Amino acid sequence: MAQAVRFYETGSPEVLRWEEVEVGEPGQGQVRIRHEAVGLNFADTYFRSGLYPAPLPAGMGVEAAGVIQAVGPGVDGFRPGDRVTYTGSPLGAYSTERVMPAEHLIGLPAEIGFDTAAAMTMRGLTTAYLLRRIHPLRAGDTVLLHAAAGGVGLIFTQWAKLLGLTVIGTVSSEEKAEIARAHGCDHVVIYTREDVAARVRELTDGAGVPVVYDSIGKTTFDTSLDSLSRRGLLVCFGTASGPTPPIDAMRLAVNGSLFVTRPALADYIADPVERAELAGELFAHVAAGRIRIEINQRYELSDAVGAHRDLESGRSIGSSVFTL
Repeated sequence: MAQAVRFYETGSPEVLRWEEVEVGEPGQGQVRIRHEAVGLNFADTYFRSGLYPAPLPAGMGVEAAGVIQAVGPGVDGFRPGDRVTYTGSPLGAYSTERVMPAEHLIGLPAEIGFDTAAAMTMRGLTTAYLLRRIHPLRAGDTVLLHAAAGGVGLIFTQWAKLLGLTVIGTVSSEEKAEIARAHGCDHVVIYTREDVAARVRELTDGAGVPVVYDSIGKTTFDTSLDSLSRRGLLVCFGTASGPTPPIDAMRLAVNGSLFVTRPALADYIADPVERAELAGELFAHVAAGRIRIEINQRYELSDAVGAHRDLESGRSIGSSVFTL
């Protein structure tokens, strides 16, 4: 019988339950998939805590990789035995098997393992749209990236170097600084002991950076704005420390006619053609070894409570996966 993590109320990690579940046959436009690895993402904690609304009771998780077991009517392009990966709704990736819409699936090349796919599909596609869709970056540009030793951060820095960018990254400790440097981060700022905005100004001869990529949110918002150059862009793509505060439009004008955007991955992979383009570029870099995906934490799927505790404590480095 299949097993899955579900939650019946929002709250701390302890609301997550490991249960046996029935998995039926796929209906119109659906497939049944057996998971080989499941991704663990900070966004999962937003659903569990209630920051992102979900009808309860609900499954948990939006990213996994596995093998198609059965295909329902109306599904084109996939068949039983195909290796696939995915990220996106509906919730339910924390499971050994599930039935889900085929429209979210991405074919997985044989050169990329299931664990690697589960560790990088969401993070890699996030990096892809951040670097390839948000702003017309040019070789030689300098950008600021918060959480440079995180799952997105390690992929982002490697990809940014392929594009000829200079990356200033923030981390919380010397251990994480070493990891960020090892993945190509040009300048690492330890925010627990340095003034990030002042250091950015020092590194850019007072100009600031044209783009700041901020997945932290509440606690880094002011620093991010203060690090931008005139007409710079703040990309708020996460809220690890809490939601970003309300935006004072006049402050944007006074600080140099700044721009702020709050993008979501779903809007950059909703179009199948665009999703295929971003995934194809990501998979090509990974398969060729130009981008390394390192899995630093592995958990049993039944230990979702412990995994969420580690994730929210800040102890995690790089990517994490559940193994089956």
